[in-house]
Amino acid sequence: MQYRIDKISGNKLSVLGFGCMRFPRTFGRIDMQKSEELIMRSIEMGVNYFDTAWIYPGSEETLGAILDKNSAREKVFIASKLPLVMLKSAADFDKYFNQQLERLKTGCIDYYLMHMLMDFEQWAKLKKWGIEDWIAQKKKSGQIKWIGFSFHGAQNEFLKILDDYNWEFCQIQYNYSDENFQAGVTGLRAAAPKMPVVVMEPLLGGKLATGLPKDAVKIFQKADANLSPVGWALNWIWNQEEVTLLLSGMNGIDQLEENVRLADKAAVGMLGEAQKAVYADVIESVNRACKIRCTGCNYCMPCPKGVNIPGCFTAYNASYSLGYVAGMQQFVTSIGLMSEKGSAPSLCVKCGKCESHCPQHIPIMKELGRVRRRMEPLWLRFVGACARFFLGKKRNKN
Repeated sequence: MQYRIDKISGNKLSVLGFGCMRFPRTFGRIDMQKSEELIMRSIEMGVNYFDTAWIYPGSEETLGAILDKNSAREKVFIASKLPLVMLKSAADFDKYFNQQLERLKTGCIDYYLMHMLMDFEQWAKLKKWGIEDWIAQKKKSGQIKWIGFSFHGAQNEFLKILDDYNWEFCQIQYNYSDENFQAGVTGLRAAAPKMPVVVMEPLLGGKLATGLPKDAVKIFQKADANLSPVGWALNWIWNQEEVTLLLSGMNGIDQLEENVRLADKAAVGMLGEAQKAVYADVIESVNRACKIRCTGCNYCMPCPKGVNIPGCFTAYNASYSLGYVAGMQQFVTSIGLMSEKGSAPSLCVKCGKCESHCPQHIPIMKELGRVRRRMEPLWLRFVGACARFFLGKKRNKN
């Protein structure tokens, strides 16, 4: 495992961090046995940075329980986040933070973030509520060691927030297809001289791993048949000296082992000019095929009407990158066509709740309309309606 130095604390941080949003699940619930195997194996292999959050269902409890059971808390750095979308007043700072300490079974959180800052106005509101004094108190007590923020907004807003407070680290979305998205490379280079920069979504929610267009995969294979799309994506980030570490949401031992093999060789300047040119061709292919830039973060969920928003978008994109038949197969599965309730885009009532939570600022209501027109023709809606009718009739009879 390679490590890079946190210039604020002097900590040696593994270049591969464990993103705990996507622990393996069985029947919708986090699989504790598989998650424990993953976490403990990753620690054995040198991973020492674990990123979780209040709004990742079950994540903090799972991480805390596993580290406590295996007496591994002192072997790792824990990063978690204050859920800004949940706050109603300053009293909620302690309300959520104290519960996070309980969930994580720890007396302190090493790296603590303001979760999903989108603009300076949001940060200014927190300051009016006294967030700076609250942070100072928590740092003095030792309950927070280093303070930072995760960002999902426009680049100019990132730069304002960056310069307004003595931050000790930040977290941004960054990958080879998003070089100028949100904080982007400009934000990265502005932050790096001052603090560690943690990169999230290096694989764009897995789309740069398994959701690439066939043409893009062929471009990578032609350039280096021994390097997977995952390897290309992670190497692009590690190549840059401004990046301290990246987070990968690994939910299988095979993913962990591949990522660790790659991290073992991670180095600044590892890519030559010929390799850099490959990315330009791949990006062109990706941009042609990817219609809706959803990362599958699920911040928009649950939908009040039950629409499977990320699933609909994934299937829609797949209908272009993998072909209409493959996309339709994914769509039928994701909307539960043969279930009693279903989760199709036609159920959307345009309440707007999803859009207020989307870190990518996707016009979700508009995009669901596009999905409905392409993926939910009248005959499919008729089949779904019939299925729901007969299933409901059967349930009432029983």
